[in-house]
Amino acid sequence: MLSIKSENKKKEIEVIFENDNFLAVNKPKNLLVHGDGRSEEWTLADWILEKYPQLEGVGEDIFINEKTTIKRPGIVHRLDKDTTGVILIAKNQDMFYHLKEQFKNRKTEKNYRAFVYGAVKFDQKTIRTIFGRSKNDFRRWTANKNAIRGDEREAETFYKLIKKNNDFSYLDIFPKTGRTHQIRVHMQYDDHPIVADHLYAGKRFDREDPEANLFFESQALHAYKIKFQDLGGETVEITAPVPKAFERALKIIL
Repeated sequence: MLSIKSENKKKEIEVIFENDNFLAVNKPKNLLVHGDGRSEEWTLADWILEKYPQLEGVGEDIFINEKTTIKRPGIVHRLDKDTTGVILIAKNQDMFYHLKEQFKNRKTEKNYRAFVYGAVKFDQKTIRTIFGRSKNDFRRWTANKNAIRGDEREAETFYKLIKKNNDFSYLDIFPKTGRTHQIRVHMQYDDHPIVADHLYAGKRFDREDPEANLFFESQALHAYKIKFQDLGGETVEITAPVPKAFERALKIIL
C-alpha cells in the first residue's frame, strides 16, 4: 500500500500529492468546493481551472439552464465550506469514473478528526439512523424522523475517542455512508455537536465562549485521511495534517 502524508507546506491551497491520474489537496476552511450557480464566490473549482486548465472537461459539470453551468473539473466528492482536509481531484476521465464508482459503492475509507462539545460516554460508538432534509430549515439535514421533508435514507457513522475532559471530546470519526452534513448531524443527534458549528450546535455554541472560540472560528471538523484504489489497483492512503487550531486546542483545552 502506498501511504502519503502532507508536509504541511505553506500554500494557499496545499497539494499533498500528485501523479498522472489524480491530485490530492488539503482544502482550507471558508472555501466552497464548487459554485451553486448563484454566488460569485471564489471556489476550489476556480483554483483547479487556474492551476490545471487542462482539467476543464474532466468529470461531470452541472447544467442549471442554458446560461448557467457549474464547473466541477475533476471533482468527485466534496467537503462543506468550513470543513478542512483532503479532497481528491481526478486528472483524466478514466480516473474520475474509477473514483466515482468507489465512492458510490462505499469502497473508499474516510477518516475525520473533530472536537465535539461534552464528554462522550463511550470510547467507541456507531450511530445508525434514517436521514433526510429538514422540513423546518432548508439549510439543515436531520436524523429526526418526524422532522424530515421528502425522501428518507439510512446513514451510519462510527467514532472512536482520542481524548476528552468534562467539556470537550476529540474524536476519530469514520462515516460509513456519505450523506450531506452527515457527521455534523449525527454528532448533534448524539448530543455532542461539533464545536463552533454555527448551524447544528444550537445553544451549545456560544460566540462568547472563551475556550472554544479562542481556537475555532468555524466548525472543528477535518477530513484527516482517505483510502482508495488508484487506476492500477494499488491501495493509496492520503493524510492531511490537522489545522494549527486543532494542535493548539489539544495542548490547552484537552
